[in-house]
Amino acid sequence: MKFLKGFFTAAVLFLSVAVNAQNWEIDLVRSINHNESSFKNDFTSITSNSVTIVNITAPLTLLTVGLAKHNKELQKDALYMVGGYALSAIITHGAKVIVQRERPFITYPDIIKRTEGGGYSFPSGHTSAAFYAATSVSILFPKWYVIAPSFLWASAVGYSRMYQGVHYPTDVLAGAAVGAGSAWITSKFQHWMDKKHGTKKAAAPAAW
Repeated sequence: MKFLKGFFTAAVLFLSVAVNAQNWEIDLVRSINHNESSFKNDFTSITSNSVTIVNITAPLTLLTVGLAKHNKELQKDALYMVGGYALSAIITHGAKVIVQRERPFITYPDIIKRTEGGGYSFPSGHTSAAFYAATSVSILFPKWYVIAPSFLWASAVGYSRMYQGVHYPTDVLAGAAVGAGSAWITSKFQHWMDKKHGTKKAAAPAAW
């Protein structure tokens, strides 16, 4: 609860600063949003739509492999990953309700809306979910060939949301912080539970 209260307080302060510096934000959104191409349209659409798929398939893959190999650690990792995603979603939704920031395409008519974007803007839910998945997978499998593409993909999601006209830069940054923070909290909670029940976390497997 202290974490949630602290985040919401920080979010309000963060948004207050952002409002005072709104010019640089909308200028950046315009430079990204107005620079259109068919490749970018397709790329950002696929990237944004991949978020839900990744957040479903990642824990499902862990669970499937864990069951197939009778690996209880992987099964447990899958369950914690689902719980952490729920935490990220709750924090994101709570911040949206509290801050109530309108989306760029609503406030500025020249911003082109290229995807569905309902509700409030701050923070970015897609970016939060993407960085949660990237951070969780990187914690479970701390290899450069997992970490690098995971965060490259998550960053592409954040860029896509600005290109599509539904988020400001600070929405994306806050979403990334929420997602990564939720993954870190979930990891720490899992380690605490393992310690409490006298179990030791096994080393991450080289491959699934």
